[in-house]
Amino acid sequence: MAFAGKYELESQENYAEFLEATGLQKAKTDHKVVTEVVQDGDSFTWTQSIPGWTWSISFTLGQECELQSMKGVNFKDTVTMSDGKIAVQFPEYFFTAEIVDDKLVMVRGGFETATVLQTFSQLNVSYSLS
Repeated sequence: MAFAGKYELESQENYAEFLEATGLQKAKTDHKVVTEVVQDGDSFTWTQSIPGWTWSISFTLGQECELQSMKGVNFKDTVTMSDGKIAVQFPEYFFTAEIVDDKLVMVRGGFETATVLQTFSQLNVSYSLS
């Protein structure tokens, strides 16, 4: 599954509730988040940014790797892909991402009432190295 590209936030559901449940209230922004995915086979660099803030992780599917949460917590886990969906357990939440109708759809959750669904539209830039 090709994820490579640059995507801009189009819509989101339960954003404020999710931030409150995870203790990330300070991360609330009205800016449109831009997500950039660079993919080389099973290796990824995943970057999210808004003006004045950038968060980035790199991983290879199926291999344990060092990751950092949006709160700055370092942890080890294995990022997996099943049925075209990337998945990883962060300390604060469970994360999945998939491409649906040329859009990047990300879900962060694990809280009954605070799962955030974000949909990103692809911008006209591609970063695939494969």
